[in-house]
Amino acid sequence: MNFLNKIYSNFKERLNFISLGSFPTSVQHIDGMEKEFGRAGLFIKRDDLSGKIYGGNKVRKLEYILGEVVAKGYKIVLTSGAAGSNHVLAVSAYSSLLGLKPVLMLFAQPFNPSIPQNLLADYFFGATIYYDESWEAHNRSIQRMVEYYKNQDVPVYVIAPGGSSSQGTIGYVNAAYELKWQIDTNQIPDPTAIYLPLGTCGTAAGLILGMKAAGVKSKLKAVSVVPPGIANMEKVGILFESANRILHDSDKAFPVCCLKEDDIEIVDSYVGSGYGITTSESSFASRLFWKTDKIRLDTVYTGKAFAAFIDEIKTGFSNNLLFWNTKNSRPLPAEAFEQDYHQLPPQLHEYFNR
Repeated sequence: MNFLNKIYSNFKERLNFISLGSFPTSVQHIDGMEKEFGRAGLFIKRDDLSGKIYGGNKVRKLEYILGEVVAKGYKIVLTSGAAGSNHVLAVSAYSSLLGLKPVLMLFAQPFNPSIPQNLLADYFFGATIYYDESWEAHNRSIQRMVEYYKNQDVPVYVIAPGGSSSQGTIGYVNAAYELKWQIDTNQIPDPTAIYLPLGTCGTAAGLILGMKAAGVKSKLKAVSVVPPGIANMEKVGILFESANRILHDSDKAFPVCCLKEDDIEIVDSYVGSGYGITTSESSFASRLFWKTDKIRLDTVYTGKAFAAFIDEIKTGFSNNLLFWNTKNSRPLPAEAFEQDYHQLPPQLHEYFNR
């Protein structure tokens, strides 16, 4: 459901949007965690079930990004990420659904068991995959690929890492209006605080913009899963302002909002050794959540945010805490795992030999 289109009459014709997900996603009590810690008022937002073929936070972003791609007639989309990136997998899955060709520019990351699964799924969905060992080589490869398509006179749409562009950010503005509707219809009380992972910043930027515009008063606590050079208040502010500008220009009824420092707290003490590296806290948090509520997290993104969520539960000071689950919980196609990984670029084979 597109809440923005229902509220702002000009958005439907002025903003490119294509329905991909299963919305609204539910909000529910985390019963097992409430029993574990002997307290009430713990909730989860199930964006892990946001799409039938693939869930997670990228689906909301892609509804606006791929809406623009289709509206403008592009046939090829190019995006980048780490070897096991959930973003590039979402791009692969939904581009394939729309008959688009996904081109993935990948770079090395520390091993975790989901990487080979995601790579096989990328290939299954028809992606063309390129891989570099270093960040510097990766950036050069992207430039060369964009130049190649330009020289071939083939239009290619470049999707920002994590889908964190102005267009992608609007997806989580819509999510905030969805949450406001769920509050107003008594599906959840006003959360004191909302926890979610912070990576490329588009989810947090869109959510806080939408919360301010819709009148949701919760404190947003964004838990960094990447170094501060990638996830920081400046990046959140840039995406916040650019998305706000698009929305206000598209319909003057959408307010011009001001992002204040106390609107969002960036929690940077759970990153651990770096991006893609499991911590003892995230591992414990993920195991505990599976034990109590049978909800699966990953240990490098959502597990770190949930570790912070657990620490706030332990203080006992805040009521009505909401954990926004951004990890996919939909099973990947079984046929993907029947493929021979040797069809992937040779440099990626090391992820299958662990």
